[in-house]
Amino acid sequence: MADTDFNDFDAFFPRAVTQKLGTVMSGSLSKGLEVKLDPSAPIEEMAVGRYVIVEGEQLKFFGMITDVALDNTNPQIEKTPPDVSDPFLREVYAGFSTFGRIHISPMLVLDQAAEEPRPVKTIPGHFSLVRAADEDDVNMVFGAEDEQHFHIGEPLDMENVHVNLDLVRMVERSVGIFGKSGTGKSFLTRLLLAGVIKRRAAVSLIFDMHNDYGWEVQSENRTPVKGLKQLFPQQVAIFTLDEASSRRRKVRPDFTVVLDWSDIQPEDLEMLRVTLDLSDQMIGAAYSLRRAWGRGWIKQLLEADKDAIDILVEGTTINRSSLDALSRRLERLTRFEFLRDSWKGDSAQKIIDYLDKGITVVLEFGRYGNSLEAYILVANYLTRRIHQMYVERVEQALGDAAQEPPQLMIVIEEAHKFLDPQIARQTIFGTIARELRKYNVTLLIVDQRPSGIDEEVMSQIGTRVTALLDNERDIAAVLTGVSGAGSLREVLARLDTKQQALIMGHAVPMPVVIQTRSYDADFYAAMGFQDEAALRAGRSTRVNLLRGQREEGID
Repeated sequence: MADTDFNDFDAFFPRAVTQKLGTVMSGSLSKGLEVKLDPSAPIEEMAVGRYVIVEGEQLKFFGMITDVALDNTNPQIEKTPPDVSDPFLREVYAGFSTFGRIHISPMLVLDQAAEEPRPVKTIPGHFSLVRAADEDDVNMVFGAEDEQHFHIGEPLDMENVHVNLDLVRMVERSVGIFGKSGTGKSFLTRLLLAGVIKRRAAVSLIFDMHNDYGWEVQSENRTPVKGLKQLFPQQVAIFTLDEASSRRRKVRPDFTVVLDWSDIQPEDLEMLRVTLDLSDQMIGAAYSLRRAWGRGWIKQLLEADKDAIDILVEGTTINRSSLDALSRRLERLTRFEFLRDSWKGDSAQKIIDYLDKGITVVLEFGRYGNSLEAYILVANYLTRRIHQMYVERVEQALGDAAQEPPQLMIVIEEAHKFLDPQIARQTIFGTIARELRKYNVTLLIVDQRPSGIDEEVMSQIGTRVTALLDNERDIAAVLTGVSGAGSLREVLARLDTKQQALIMGHAVPMPVVIQTRSYDADFYAAMGFQDEAALRAGRSTRVNLLRGQREEGID
C-alpha cells in the first residue's frame, strides 16, 4: 500500500466495466421514466438522443434519453456545498449524496419471439436495470439494409451501426425535410433521393430551384459534390428552363422546358397571389377574361389597347381598375424567356414520358432560380398538369396496378410558399398532400419555415427529417400530431448545426436522432458510381487481360 497514491480513488475502488447506466426510480407511460444514474456512469456521456435498453422483469424496452439532470439526497447540499477540492471527498459525494438523473422515453418493446418491435403499452417496474443499447438492439429495431431499406446514418455515439429507412413506406405518404438555413437540407435531400433512385422505390420530379441536385455543385468548403445525374446517368434526366446557364456549368440538358402564354391560367395565378400582390378582385378579373377571350387571355390582355379594354368592361361586372392592376402585375412575367408565343411542344407530356420509363427528372431553373415568381409559376403549372394526367390514368386502370403509372414523388423547395394556410386548400400541392398517394403521387417538401405550412398539410406528412431548428413556432409545427412531442422538443432543439437530424414517422419504427451518412466518395461508390479514372483503369485492366489471354492461346 505504501506505493499507492492515496489521491487515486480508482486504485481503491476500480470501476466495473459494464453497460449499466442506472435504475428506474419513477415515471409513467405518458411522461416517461426517471432513472437514477449509477456512480460508474459519467453524466457528461449521457447525451440527449442516445438509445438505452430498460430490462424489465418480463419485457425489454427500447428508449431514448430526452433529458439529463443533476439531483441530490439532501437539499442542504445546494445551499452549503461541501469542500470538493479533495478528489477523495468529491468521489465520496458523487453517486451517493449527489447523483445524475436521466429522463427516458420508452419507444418500443423488443421481443425475441415477435417478428418486429411492438409499440409500448406499459412500463417497467421500479429498480429495472437501464443500460446502453448495443448494435444488436439497434439492428432489431431498424432492420438490415436491403432492397427496401436504405442506410441514412448512424445513431449518436454508435459508429458502424446503421439506421435504415423503409423507402417503400416513406414514399407511400408525403415527406418533409426541415431545418434552419445552413443546416444541410439540400445535403439531406440528395441522400434521400439517391436512396429512392438506387432502390427504385419511386420516380421523382425535382423542381431544382438553385441547381443543387442534378449536376455537380460546390459545397460550403468549396469541394465539388456530385449530383444525381452523375451517380445515376441512366436513371436521371436533366431538364432546364435556362439552357445557357446549364451549358456554362458544362451540363448537357436532356430537354429545355418552354411554356406557352396560353398555358398559364387563373388557377396558376392563385399561387402567385402573394408574390405578385394579387387581390381577390384581380383574380376574379382573370377568370372573367378567360371566359371572354379563351385560353389566350393573358397575351390578349397585355397587347390590348384602351379601346379594347373599354369594350370588354362595358356591360360586364369587371372592375376597370382591377383589370389595369392585373395587367401591370402580369407585365412582370414578360421578362421570363421560357414563356413564348404559339409554342407547339408539351413540356408536361415530355416529363411524363421520362417518368413512365422510370427516369427521375431534375428541372433546373438556372438564372430563374432567383425569382420566386418563376419557381412558383412553373412548379404549379407542371404539377397541376402532371397530377391531372396521373388521375386520369389511375382511374382508367380501374384498380389494375400493372396499368397504373409509376409511384411519383414531387420535390419542391420553399414549400411554405405553396402550402401557406391561406391558399393550401385550393392549391394542387395541398390536394396532393391530402390524397395520401390515392393517385400514386406524393410530395417531398424542403423548407426552413415549417410554421408557415398549413397545419392540415403538416399532419399528413408521413415522414419528417428535421435538422436543427431554433424557432419555437417551427419546432412546434414539426412536432404537430407526433406522439411524445414534449420529450422530443428538447432533442430537436439540441441537434448539432451540421450532419445531425431527427427522423420520425412512417419510414422508421420510432423517432431516431442520427449522425447523417457522409455524402462523399464512399457514398458514391456505394451507389455504384465510378469516376473516369476508375473506368479507364478498369478498361485498361480488361484490355491487358484479353491481350494476355490471346498470347497464351486462351479463347
